[in-house]
Parts: sequence; structure tokens; C-alpha cells
Amino acid sequence: MVGYRILMDEAQGEYEEKKSKFIALVRPISSEQEALDFIAEVKKKRWDARHNCSAFVLGKNNELTRCSDDGEPSGTAGRPMLEVLIGSGIHDVAVVVTRYFGGVLLGTGGLVRAYTQAVKNALDAAVTGVMREGYRVVMSFPYQDIDTVKKYTEAEGITTEKEDYLENVVYTCIFPEEIFEDGVKALVDRTGGRIDISEPEKCSFLDKDNT
Repeated sequence: MVGYRILMDEAQGEYEEKKSKFIALVRPISSEQEALDFIAEVKKKRWDARHNCSAFVLGKNNELTRCSDDGEPSGTAGRPMLEVLIGSGIHDVAVVVTRYFGGVLLGTGGLVRAYTQAVKNALDAAVTGVMREGYRVVMSFPYQDIDTVKKYTEAEGITTEKEDYLENVVYTCIFPEEIFEDGVKALVDRTGGRIDISEPEKCSFLDKDNT
């Protein structure tokens, strides 16, 4: 499937190590400012925690990445968290891990393990989607072809955004980019040329994906 994964909504995961509690919150973002606002929001809400470490990635190719140890030893929190985000293949996402100290020092290895696992647990709890490239078109066809068109679009993963029932049936649909040309040809063939398809408009769309 052509596209890239994003979060559908925020999610939370927790991890405990020697009485220290790590609470990870992941959230979809669309800009650096959104990421910074999210981090500030969590810090304000969990002001009583010892640390609120953070990381985020932005862009289809992770063009912008940032991380912060927020007072933990250098390289033990923000960097491992960022590596989990990048390794997950999820884009446009920020995470804050709040640590409530349990009174026992964890050491460098223990901190890396705890922050890493907290982020993994949050991502495991998240619902993701696939952002894909496609083409939006308006299709007009006789009522006799409703079943043919509907059956084909549903089978091929073509999204029907709008249905109008006028003199003809009018569907506004989004075709995944990789099947557009073959899809148009198939619909013309299957309706005996009775379908009229507008000029395509390039667009992006979201496919749900529970992986």
C-alpha cells in the first residue's frame, strides 16, 4: 500500500520500573507549533512530576525531528523515545513521557529501557491510519448501473464521499493514485461507456488501519 502511517487520535501507555512510573502520551501533530503546545500542555498538567521528556517527528520523510531529556542524563530519554517513533514508521506524531520518581535510581540502561518501553506501550494502544495520495472525481451514470459501480468501487477501495440522486446518479469519489487509470477504464468498460467521469483533482486521503 502506497502511503504513510499517522495516528488517528492520541493514546497512552504506562511502564513501571523499581517504583518509578512512566506515563507516555502520544498525539498526532501537523506542525512544530502543535508539538510544542502539546509538550507545554502536558508539562502544565503534570507539573508535579520529576521529568516530562519529549520527542516528535514531522513530515512524510521525517524532515523535522526534536527530542528533550528534560533533566534526565543526556541521551537516556529523549533520544531513545525519538528512535521508537522513527522505528514505528508513524509520521507527524509527538510523545511526552512523564516520570514519577519512585525513590530508586535506575541507571543509564534502566532509564533507556523504561522510556523506550513506555513509548512502545503508548503506540501499541494507538489506532493508526494510512495517509495516501489519490484523485477525486465526480462520476455521473444511469440508475441501471448503480450496482455495477458500487460493487466495483467497494471492491477496489475507492472512497465514495458523496452520493446524489438526480436525473442520473452522481458520485464524488476518491481513487487511490496507483489504481486510478485502470479504475477509470474498468468503470467505463463495465458500464458500456454510460458513465461520465470528470477531470481528476489531486488529493490526499486517510485510510483506517488498525495495525
